[in-house]
Amino acid sequence: MGFKISRNTSLKCGKIIYVDMDNVLVDFQSGLDRVPEAVKAEYADDGTGKPHYDEIPGIFSLMDPMPGAIEAMQELNKFFDLYILSTAPWLNPSAWSDKLEWIQRYFGKGKDSIFYKRLIISHHKDLNRGDFLIDDREKNGAKEFKGELIQFGTSSFPNWPAVLEYLLSKMYSNTNIDGVS
Repeated sequence: MGFKISRNTSLKCGKIIYVDMDNVLVDFQSGLDRVPEAVKAEYADDGTGKPHYDEIPGIFSLMDPMPGAIEAMQELNKFFDLYILSTAPWLNPSAWSDKLEWIQRYFGKGKDSIFYKRLIISHHKDLNRGDFLIDDREKNGAKEFKGELIQFGTSSFPNWPAVLEYLLSKMYSNTNIDGVS
């Protein structure tokens, strides 16, 4: 006596991955490269000597995907529950809608999209419960996230192939969201 596997059987392992956008899914520099120099000059100093380019209206709509990011999301989606967890600059209201439009451009708008209604904008990433957070920084609650922080762009996780290999190896491990085996 055998068993029948239906076409709708999911291979997902039940683990949740949150993915940041800026410098993780999207290449911030590619957007900045498309901004006219005169506009960049307006945002070159926030009053403390630091640029505040993330406040340029529309900049988030100009960005390209990071190399391998789209393909990695498609592969991870086969096994994990994926969400985008990003922060938008408080003083740039267009960033909020630009991020949604970017997701729709690269992943689709319909209900069959990987990220359909799976975008979370928060300045407190630690309030979300999940197994993994892929982020390039430890700011906005990322350092305090209760699951595992995968810091993109570091020597351990320099690119999407490295992240993908690591996460696929963790797919069925017994680590729960509190990091306890």
